[in-house]
Amino acid sequence: MLNLKSDLVWSWAVFGFTAFSLLIYLGICLAFGSEIQQPLDENLRVTIRTALYIAAIFTFPMINLLRHVQLRLSQTMPLKPTEQDIKATAKLRYLLTNSVSAALLESMGIYGLVMYILGDPINTLYILTGLAALGVYLYRPKQDEYQHIVDALSATNNHG
Repeated sequence: MLNLKSDLVWSWAVFGFTAFSLLIYLGICLAFGSEIQQPLDENLRVTIRTALYIAAIFTFPMINLLRHVQLRLSQTMPLKPTEQDIKATAKLRYLLTNSVSAALLESMGIYGLVMYILGDPINTLYILTGLAALGVYLYRPKQDEYQHIVDALSATNNHG
């Protein structure tokens, strides 16, 4: 296996930014506490919380499905005539896959922040931020995924 760690710098940066922003959300809520809360009516808040929990629960399998599809497309989509550098194309495709995953994970952290601002206790923030952090760990950039894309594009280019 080639040493491709340096090709994943931007993918890691995306996930690093996601993890850092989750910490920022926690920091803001812990530092400013009730000053930033704008409590809603309990019934409306419970409805919104339920909808956001359902969205978070569906986000995990959605990320997994989207990653699988994107990784497979990254391997099987033919190179455009303008794409001469296989590694650059693979790097861009893998960065897109990781960016989509990170954006969906980021949304879960934002759900927690929104619910805290709407008057929910800090537990909701911890739960949703913790789920997002778990996703950051599970869906982090992996060298072997990237290697499969490079290998598939190289094989396709050599046979095409």
